[in-house]
Amino acid sequence: MLQYDVSDYIATVTLDRPEVKNALNRELYALLEQAFRDAHRDPGVRCVIVTGAGSAFCSGDDVKEIMLAPSAETSATRPREPKPRPTPAAMAILDCDKPVIAAVNGAAVGWGMDLTLFCDIRIASVRARFGELFIKRGLVSDIGGLWRLPQIVGPSKAAELLFTGDIIDAAEAERIGLVSRVVPHEELMAAAMEVARKIAANPPIAMRFMKQGLRMAAPGDPQESGAYVFNALAYLFTTEDHREGALSFVEKREPVFKGC
Repeated sequence: MLQYDVSDYIATVTLDRPEVKNALNRELYALLEQAFRDAHRDPGVRCVIVTGAGSAFCSGDDVKEIMLAPSAETSATRPREPKPRPTPAAMAILDCDKPVIAAVNGAAVGWGMDLTLFCDIRIASVRARFGELFIKRGLVSDIGGLWRLPQIVGPSKAAELLFTGDIIDAAEAERIGLVSRVVPHEELMAAAMEVARKIAANPPIAMRFMKQGLRMAAPGDPQESGAYVFNALAYLFTTEDHREGALSFVEKREPVFKGC
Protein backbone atom coordinates (compact mmCIF):
# COMPACT_ATOMS: atom_id res chain seq x y z
CA MET A 1 0.00 0.00 0.00
CA LEU A 2 2.98 2.30 0.65
CA GLN A 3 6.67 1.76 0.03
CA TYR A 4 9.27 3.62 2.09
CA ASP A 5 12.94 3.32 1.16
CA VAL A 6 16.02 5.26 2.27
CA SER A 7 19.26 5.31 0.29
CA ASP A 8 22.10 7.85 0.19
CA TYR A 9 20.21 10.25 2.51
CA ILE A 10 17.14 10.24 0.24
CA ALA A 11 13.82 8.75 1.36
CA THR A 12 11.47 7.64 -1.41
CA VAL A 13 7.78 7.41 -0.49
CA THR A 14 5.69 5.54 -3.06
CA LEU A 15 1.91 5.32 -2.89
CA ASP A 16 1.22 1.75 -3.93
CA ARG A 17 -2.45 1.12 -4.73
CA PRO A 18 -2.12 1.14 -8.53
CA GLU A 19 -5.35 -0.82 -9.01
CA VAL A 20 -7.29 2.26 -7.78
CA LYS A 21 -4.85 4.87 -9.11
CA ASN A 22 -3.34 5.23 -5.61
CA ALA A 23 -6.58 6.52 -4.12
CA LEU A 24 -6.26 7.31 -0.43
CA ASN A 25 -8.20 5.28 2.11
CA ARG A 26 -7.82 5.66 5.87
CA GLU A 27 -4.98 3.15 6.05
CA LEU A 28 -2.98 4.86 3.31
CA TYR A 29 -3.52 8.27 4.91
CA ALA A 30 -2.11 6.87 8.16
CA LEU A 31 0.85 5.23 6.41
CA LEU A 32 1.62 8.47 4.56
CA GLU A 33 1.56 10.43 7.79
CA GLN A 34 3.86 7.90 9.49
CA ALA A 35 6.32 7.90 6.58
CA PHE A 36 6.79 11.66 6.83
CA ARG A 37 7.02 11.58 10.63
CA ASP A 38 9.75 8.95 10.24
CA ALA A 39 11.60 11.01 7.63
CA HIS A 40 11.40 14.08 9.85
CA ARG A 41 12.98 12.25 12.80
CA ASP A 42 15.62 10.34 10.85
CA PRO A 43 19.05 12.06 10.72
CA GLY A 44 19.87 9.71 7.84
CA VAL A 45 17.28 11.45 5.65
CA ARG A 46 18.12 14.79 4.04
CA CYS A 47 15.53 14.86 1.25
CA VAL A 48 12.24 13.08 0.48
CA ILE A 49 10.75 12.12 -2.88
CA VAL A 50 7.06 11.18 -3.04
CA THR A 51 5.59 9.47 -6.12
CA GLY A 52 2.95 6.94 -7.17
CA ALA A 53 3.10 3.37 -8.41
CA GLY A 54 1.62 2.52 -11.79
CA SER A 55 0.02 5.04 -14.12
CA ALA A 56 -1.20 7.59 -11.54
CA PHE A 57 0.35 9.76 -8.87
CA CYS A 58 -2.76 9.89 -6.66
CA SER A 59 -6.44 10.08 -7.58
CA GLY A 60 -7.42 11.62 -4.23
CA ASP A 61 -9.79 10.16 -1.70
CA ASP A 62 -11.12 6.68 -2.31
CA VAL A 63 -14.74 7.70 -2.87
CA LYS A 64 -16.22 4.32 -1.96
CA GLU A 65 -14.14 3.81 1.20
CA ILE A 66 -14.12 7.37 2.54
CA MET A 67 -16.94 9.47 1.08
CA LEU A 68 -19.49 6.66 0.79
CA ALA A 69 -18.48 4.27 3.58
CA PRO A 70 -21.37 2.03 4.72
CA SER A 71 -22.94 2.88 8.03
CA ALA A 72 -22.46 0.47 10.93
CA GLU A 73 -26.22 0.58 11.68
CA THR A 74 -27.59 0.27 8.15
CA SER A 75 -26.53 -0.63 4.66
CA ALA A 76 -26.96 2.99 3.61
CA THR A 77 -23.98 5.08 2.69
CA ARG A 78 -22.95 7.99 4.84
CA PRO A 79 -20.46 10.85 4.46
CA ARG A 80 -17.22 10.79 6.38
CA GLU A 81 -16.87 12.92 9.51
CA PRO A 82 -14.25 15.69 9.42
CA LYS A 83 -11.84 16.15 12.30
CA PRO A 84 -11.38 19.54 14.04
CA ARG A 85 -7.81 19.97 12.79
CA PRO A 86 -5.86 19.96 9.52
CA THR A 87 -5.50 16.55 7.90
CA PRO A 88 -2.75 14.78 9.91
CA ALA A 89 -0.98 13.56 6.76
CA ALA A 90 -0.93 17.12 5.42
CA MET A 91 0.61 18.47 8.61
CA ALA A 92 3.17 15.64 8.69
CA ILE A 93 4.39 16.69 5.25
CA LEU A 94 4.35 20.40 6.09
CA ASP A 95 6.09 19.77 9.44
CA CYS A 96 8.83 17.64 7.85
CA ASP A 97 12.03 19.69 8.08
CA LYS A 98 13.57 17.93 5.07
CA PRO A 99 12.95 19.26 1.53
CA VAL A 100 10.20 17.27 -0.21
CA ILE A 101 10.01 16.66 -3.97
CA ALA A 102 6.85 15.45 -5.71
CA ALA A 103 7.70 13.28 -8.73
CA VAL A 104 4.31 13.45 -10.43
CA ASN A 105 4.08 10.44 -12.72
CA GLY A 106 0.41 10.70 -13.74
CA ALA A 107 -2.94 12.01 -12.54
CA ALA A 108 -2.77 14.09 -9.34
CA VAL A 109 -6.33 15.13 -8.59
CA GLY A 110 -8.35 16.04 -5.51
CA TRP A 111 -6.27 15.37 -2.42
CA GLY A 112 -3.67 13.93 -4.79
CA MET A 113 -3.12 17.43 -6.18
CA ASP A 114 -3.11 18.80 -2.64
CA LEU A 115 -0.40 16.26 -1.82
CA THR A 116 1.82 17.74 -4.53
CA LEU A 117 1.12 21.23 -3.16
CA PHE A 118 2.37 20.26 0.30
CA CYS A 119 5.73 19.41 -1.29
CA ASP A 120 8.46 22.01 -1.78
CA ILE A 121 9.30 21.11 -5.39
CA ARG A 122 7.12 19.52 -8.08
CA ILE A 123 8.66 17.74 -11.09
CA ALA A 124 6.17 16.35 -13.60
CA SER A 125 6.14 13.65 -16.23
CA VAL A 126 4.60 14.68 -19.55
CA ARG A 127 1.79 12.30 -18.52
CA ALA A 128 0.96 14.26 -15.36
CA ARG A 129 -2.46 15.83 -14.90
CA PHE A 130 -3.62 18.11 -12.09
CA GLY A 131 -7.10 18.98 -10.84
CA GLU A 132 -8.73 20.37 -7.68
CA LEU A 133 -11.90 18.30 -8.05
CA PHE A 134 -13.43 19.06 -4.64
CA ILE A 135 -16.09 21.39 -6.03
CA LYS A 136 -17.29 18.51 -8.23
CA ARG A 137 -18.00 16.51 -5.06
CA GLY A 138 -19.79 19.38 -3.31
CA LEU A 139 -16.81 20.03 -1.01
CA VAL A 140 -14.03 22.54 -0.37
CA SER A 141 -10.35 21.80 -0.89
CA ASP A 142 -8.05 20.93 1.98
CA ILE A 143 -5.37 23.47 2.93
CA GLY A 144 -3.36 22.42 -0.13
CA GLY A 145 -5.79 24.21 -2.41
CA LEU A 146 -6.96 26.97 -0.08
CA TRP A 147 -3.61 27.88 1.52
CA ARG A 148 -0.78 26.61 -0.71
CA LEU A 149 -2.18 26.89 -4.24
CA PRO A 150 -2.59 30.71 -4.20
CA GLN A 151 1.00 31.04 -2.96
CA ILE A 152 2.26 28.97 -5.88
CA VAL A 153 0.18 30.12 -8.88
CA GLY A 154 -1.36 33.36 -7.59
CA PRO A 155 -4.88 34.03 -6.28
CA SER A 156 -6.60 34.47 -9.66
CA LYS A 157 -5.37 31.22 -11.22
CA ALA A 158 -5.95 29.39 -7.94
CA ALA A 159 -9.54 30.64 -7.89
CA GLU A 160 -10.07 29.46 -11.47
CA LEU A 161 -8.76 25.96 -10.71
CA LEU A 162 -10.73 25.70 -7.46
CA PHE A 163 -14.00 27.13 -8.78
CA THR A 164 -14.08 25.13 -12.04
CA GLY A 165 -12.51 21.85 -10.95
CA ASP A 166 -10.78 21.80 -14.35
CA ILE A 167 -7.99 19.30 -15.00
CA ILE A 168 -4.83 20.73 -16.57
CA ASP A 169 -1.97 18.93 -18.29
CA ALA A 170 1.73 19.05 -17.47
CA ALA A 171 2.50 21.78 -20.01
CA GLU A 172 -0.11 24.11 -18.52
CA ALA A 173 1.09 23.26 -15.01
CA GLU A 174 4.60 24.34 -16.01
CA ARG A 175 3.32 27.49 -17.72
CA ILE A 176 1.53 28.72 -14.57
CA GLY A 177 4.40 27.78 -12.27
CA LEU A 178 2.68 24.86 -10.58
CA VAL A 179 5.63 22.59 -11.44
CA SER A 180 9.27 23.56 -11.81
CA ARG A 181 9.88 21.34 -14.84
CA VAL A 182 8.32 18.74 -17.11
CA VAL A 183 10.38 15.77 -18.29
CA PRO A 184 9.82 12.70 -20.48
CA HIS A 185 7.95 10.06 -18.51
CA GLU A 186 10.81 7.57 -18.47
CA GLU A 187 13.18 10.24 -17.11
CA LEU A 188 10.98 11.38 -14.20
CA MET A 189 12.57 9.52 -11.30
CA ALA A 190 16.09 10.19 -12.58
CA ALA A 191 15.30 13.91 -12.75
CA ALA A 192 13.80 13.92 -9.25
CA MET A 193 16.74 11.94 -7.91
CA GLU A 194 19.21 14.35 -9.49
CA VAL A 195 17.63 17.29 -7.66
CA ALA A 196 17.39 15.25 -4.43
CA ARG A 197 21.11 14.38 -4.58
CA LYS A 198 22.01 18.06 -4.96
CA ILE A 199 19.88 18.89 -1.93
CA ALA A 200 21.23 15.98 0.12
CA ALA A 201 24.82 17.08 -0.59
CA ASN A 202 24.20 20.43 1.11
CA PRO A 203 24.67 21.02 4.88
CA PRO A 204 21.57 19.55 6.59
CA ILE A 205 21.41 22.02 9.49
CA ALA A 206 21.47 25.01 7.15
CA MET A 207 18.88 23.28 4.97
CA ARG A 208 16.49 22.93 7.91
CA PHE A 209 16.81 26.65 8.63
CA MET A 210 16.32 27.43 4.93
CA LYS A 211 13.09 25.45 4.78
CA GLN A 212 11.80 26.96 8.03
CA GLY A 213 12.56 30.43 6.67
CA LEU A 214 10.50 29.74 3.57
CA ARG A 215 7.63 28.50 5.73
CA MET A 216 7.74 31.62 7.90
CA ALA A 217 7.69 33.85 4.82
CA ALA A 218 4.50 32.23 3.50
CA PRO A 219 1.36 34.30 4.15
CA GLY A 220 -1.39 32.96 6.36
CA ASP A 221 -1.44 30.09 8.82
CA PRO A 222 -2.16 26.47 7.86
CA GLN A 223 -3.77 25.84 11.25
CA GLU A 224 -6.27 28.66 10.69
CA SER A 225 -6.96 27.42 7.16
CA GLY A 226 -7.40 23.93 8.56
CA ALA A 227 -9.97 25.16 11.08
CA TYR A 228 -11.92 26.79 8.26
CA VAL A 229 -11.81 23.59 6.21
CA PHE A 230 -13.13 21.63 9.20
CA ASN A 231 -16.07 23.97 9.75
CA ALA A 232 -16.93 24.03 6.05
CA LEU A 233 -16.73 20.26 5.63
CA ALA A 234 -18.74 19.61 8.79
CA TYR A 235 -21.64 21.29 7.01
CA LEU A 236 -20.93 20.22 3.41
CA PHE A 237 -20.78 16.53 4.27
CA THR A 238 -24.44 16.76 5.32
CA THR A 239 -25.66 18.21 2.01
CA GLU A 240 -27.48 16.38 -0.75
CA ASP A 241 -25.15 17.98 -3.30
CA HIS A 242 -22.15 16.27 -1.73
CA ARG A 243 -23.91 12.92 -1.77
CA GLU A 244 -24.88 13.50 -5.40
CA GLY A 245 -21.30 14.44 -6.30
CA ALA A 246 -19.94 11.26 -4.75
CA LEU A 247 -22.65 8.95 -6.10
CA SER A 248 -22.43 10.36 -9.62
CA PHE A 249 -18.69 9.62 -9.63
CA VAL A 250 -19.24 6.03 -8.53
CA GLU A 251 -22.11 5.61 -10.99
CA LYS A 252 -20.11 7.23 -13.82
CA ARG A 253 -22.70 9.86 -14.73
CA GLU A 254 -23.01 13.61 -14.75
CA PRO A 255 -24.11 15.03 -11.37
CA VAL A 256 -27.26 17.10 -10.93
CA PHE A 257 -26.75 19.64 -8.16
CA LYS A 258 -29.80 21.25 -6.51
CA GLY A 259 -28.23 23.58 -3.97
CA CYS A 260 -29.37 21.67 -0.92
